[in-house]
Amino acid sequence: MHMIDIIAKKRDGNVLTKEEISFLIEGYTKGRIPDYQMSAFLMAVYFQNMNDEEATYLALAMRDSGDSIDLSPIKGIKVDKHSTGGVGDKVTLILGPLLASLGVKFAKMSGRGLGHTGGTIDKLESIPGYRVELAVEEFIKQVQDIGIAIVGQSGDVAPADKKLYALRDVTATVDIIPLIASSIMSKKLASGADAIVLDVKVGHGAFMKSEEDAVKLAELMVGIGRLSGKKMTAILTGMDEPLGHKIGNALEVYEAIETLNGEGPKDLVEVTIEIGAHLLLDSGLENDFDKAKI
Repeated sequence: MHMIDIIAKKRDGNVLTKEEISFLIEGYTKGRIPDYQMSAFLMAVYFQNMNDEEATYLALAMRDSGDSIDLSPIKGIKVDKHSTGGVGDKVTLILGPLLASLGVKFAKMSGRGLGHTGGTIDKLESIPGYRVELAVEEFIKQVQDIGIAIVGQSGDVAPADKKLYALRDVTATVDIIPLIASSIMSKKLASGADAIVLDVKVGHGAFMKSEEDAVKLAELMVGIGRLSGKKMTAILTGMDEPLGHKIGNALEVYEAIETLNGEGPKDLVEVTIEIGAHLLLDSGLENDFDKAKI
């Protein structure tokens, strides 16, 4: 198998096999495939796209490029959520403690800010003394002890995605829906949760500007997760204006605390409750969506 043949195959609009996608991801991660060939492949994908099957194979290959977190020592259903990014989005900071207080195991690896969107880890680091880097054993023990842990993503989780994203960033190939879906899901699948809710932002302040693109992305990510045995739900939420009233890492932590004390802005509360209700259903602690929202 040769990389030049894979590039040509995708350039001509053909569908790649699981073996071909595994070959290119493994070769690129290990340095056998140079940046210039992977750049050519990414541009071929930009113009010819990928189907759902190819995107799934890509996500799985990137997941398998590094370590996967085994959360089986934690009893019960482990839940996670992911936002595609927006302005003022501090839902994780509110949702995690709420779910933990109800007995749900919330085990989340979060990322940093990307572009104009804020990252949960950046927000948490505004708290003096907060450690975002925990060993896997510490991560698991914290979830066992208090029901929640939010930490930074380990460099050993989906390293192929990290390397590929850096190349996409400098080759104008970031905004390709199959590549976005594969990138997100490779990390989610490696993080070990049993149930995942995806908050796909749509609007002027989101990466997905149109509802049509947001639906495509949501459906693809849900499909990838379900094929890997995960309970998956996706919701679309608007990002034509910031979520909540406060923007900025420390300010958003402050607003999250206000919200937990019952004084949060209506839009932020509504999104948090919507996502939380889905995760309560997935955890098995509630079987009625309307009751879960209460």
